[in-house]
Amino acid sequence: MASTVTTKGQVTIPKAVRDRLGLHAGDAVDFRFDSEACGVVVTRADGVKPKSRFESIVGSSDIGMTTDQIMTLLRGDDDPL
Repeated sequence: MASTVTTKGQVTIPKAVRDRLGLHAGDAVDFRFDSEACGVVVTRADGVKPKSRFESIVGSSDIGMTTDQIMTLLRGDDDPL
């Protein structure tokens, strides 16, 4: 997923990334170079780490999902990242 840099140095953070990080309009992000990733890493400036798909169901016996929905969530079949 690619974004184009504007003449002002701005880029649009793709929706899948915003969703994964739990970002909303007005939220601050940090950028850092990562030589292992051969690029830049974007993180939330407030340090809050979003729950993983596993954490979202741990400790819940009645989460209102079917077994197929749970398996899709755990496999990450609908996760574009």
